[in-house]
Amino acid sequence: MSFKNAFVRKIAGVSLCAVIGFTGIALGQAPQASAATTSKADKIITLGKKYLGVKYRFGAPSGSTSAFDCSSFTQYVYGKYGVKLPRVSSSQAKRGYKVAKSNLKKGDLVFFNVARTGKNIGHVGIYVGNNKMLHTYGKPGVTYSSINTSYWKSHYVTARRVL
Repeated sequence: MSFKNAFVRKIAGVSLCAVIGFTGIALGQAPQASAATTSKADKIITLGKKYLGVKYRFGAPSGSTSAFDCSSFTQYVYGKYGVKLPRVSSSQAKRGYKVAKSNLKKGDLVFFNVARTGKNIGHVGIYVGNNKMLHTYGKPGVTYSSINTSYWKSHYVTARRVL
């Protein structure tokens, strides 16, 4: 074997090892980034659950935990984990990036129109998985609802990923 062939084989071997090594490093990092996002979403949902049953009050002030409206609720629980959201749902719907309903992940914000707002966004909830959201409205206060009930399904507008 000539010096040239031995040198090329050595370079090829080292290069292959480097590619395998860097690929392993890159693949090793991807789950950590995803786990961090999932972890933050789970923390937000867990905090939100602590307020199940807290009464609904339209226009509830930011930071109050004795009563929430939908957007003060999302603003509060996301804010506790460093995600700053505007006070009203229509403004929150402009944050992050748009997500297709078929690609929802825990922690995504889901937006709906309501009678009060016509075709405009007037309600927000936190997607918790399994086609359910954590949100607040009317008599139940903070509660879980399926986004596939006839009402919410017919009023769905969009979703945003802010985590």
